[in-house]
Amino acid sequence: MSAAAKGADRDAELHTLTGAYALNALGDRERTRFERHLAVCPACAQEVRELGATAVRLGLAATEIPPSALKSQVMARISTVRQEPPKVAAAGAGRIPPPVHRARPSGRRRLAGFVLAACIAGLAALGGMAVVQQRAADEARAEAREAADEARAEAREAAELAQRRTEALADVLTAADVRTRSTALGEGAAGTVAFSRERDRAVFLASGLPRPDGGRVYQLWFADGGSMRPAGLLASAGSAEALLMEGAIGGATGVGITVEPPGGSSAPTSEPLGLLSFPSG
Repeated sequence: MSAAAKGADRDAELHTLTGAYALNALGDRERTRFERHLAVCPACAQEVRELGATAVRLGLAATEIPPSALKSQVMARISTVRQEPPKVAAAGAGRIPPPVHRARPSGRRRLAGFVLAACIAGLAALGGMAVVQQRAADEARAEAREAADEARAEAREAAELAQRRTEALADVLTAADVRTRSTALGEGAAGTVAFSRERDRAVFLASGLPRPDGGRVYQLWFADGGSMRPAGLLASAGSAEALLMEGAIGGATGVGITVEPPGGSSAPTSEPLGLLSFPSG
């Protein structure tokens, strides 16, 4: 089915939701869709108004309780009212029986009929509620499936990213021309840079770096002549960590590490903890 046909089916389906909307039985997403439809469909708007008014009248219906003295009054009047003769006997006597007037249903009978109608309407509403509840359950299951699919996709992306980083690290560390430089970073911490001119990439290995205070981070830099170029952030908290530095080595002459505000900086804001120079040649 084409996208246009599916859209037409969904629009036609919205016309069937007037009763559920009038009874406030739609889920949040379905209600939002129907209210957008309601703004452009006069027929549905009219039907919602009528159904809403009917629902209010049904809700206000109440059983009438007869006065406590009604029974004694009726019993007292029975003894004073003569019973009419049977209509068959009246016809046999040659008399034309008086016209029979059908009494209008009493208030209680009318009320009973109205209550019956209300019950039927309520049953119909319950049937509509069942449909709406089934629709809401289907929608919740669809949303759960979508969320699970998104979570699986994110997990796959994270795994693929980790795999690419591992392969890139291994590519530098196993390069034929890889060279290393190490330095102490204070308080028992140490840093090592492994670089390959052939691959034009560098890897920084750190160990023993304590977590910085105040949410600050360790930031790596390439020394390009008289300036420092950002090369990535370390999330170190004392354990060993290896990071593929961001960007190519290019003409860099060394690597530095500083402590920077959360998120890092575009230029160093503190004295470097360590500097490691690339050997020439």
